Amino acid sequence: MSELKRVAKTLIAYLKRPDLYPELGRKIIKNTLHRGNAGKGKDKTNSWAISIAISQKDAVAKLFGINDLKFRNENKLILDESSGKEKTCPVKMGGAGALELIYYASEFTKATNVLETGVAYGWSSLAALLSLEKRNGTLYSSDMPYLGQNGDQYVGVVVPEKLKNNWKLFRFADKESLPKIFSENKIFDVIHYDSDKSYDGRIWAYDELYKHLRKGGVFLSDDIGDNSAYQDFCEENNIESTVIEFEGKYVGAFIK
Repeated sequence: MSELKRVAKTLIAYLKRPDLYPELGRKIIKNTLHRGNAGKGKDKTNSWAISIAISQKDAVAKLFGINDLKFRNENKLILDESSGKEKTCPVKMGGAGALELIYYASEFTKATNVLETGVAYGWSSLAALLSLEKRNGTLYSSDMPYLGQNGDQYVGVVVPEKLKNNWKLFRFADKESLPKIFSENKIFDVIHYDSDKSYDGRIWAYDELYKHLRKGGVFLSDDIGDNSAYQDFCEENNIESTVIEFEGKYVGAFIK
């Protein structure tokens, strides 16, 4: 599909969803007036991340005191079944991410309430849910519909049916989803950010999410090397962050 056709198809999909008009307006502004902000501070943050990054295994040990990572062995059957679902999915979405980090953050905090932004195939959702089910906890997820891609029915495809009773999925942009989520639950044990990658989008979301993370809770953010939003947020709030190198990208993590 050509770029022009893709844009036209996406615009038509937006116009059919009045509830998404606020996000459409924000996207128009972001892609015109604020287009230059997307990668703001990228070089600075990548230099910072390279200088302090550690492996996911070392991060789990440092943050949570867990040295023996049994997650994949203990959940091999479910993970294999989920991998098969991803392979047969006709729509291409985001990769699996640092699953052990998400799972052990939930175990460390004995989480009963976890919030994530960004779902795609649902790998991060699966990692959180495998921990939450032990305590009958709830995962609240914000995920923008895949407009123009005919992919909505595949969001969360790797999550087994048996785990979905512990999952609440809000299909709006974060600025609409998060107020709805916070009206149901205000404080969270773990927050995982993996949605709007723009500088402005991240800064807004980090500030908002941080208010709802309990003391002792874990904050995770994917792809922090896209711009300096995460680094700037941590410096402005005197937060000492751990940076994890994962498959050529960087994840930020800290305990509040």
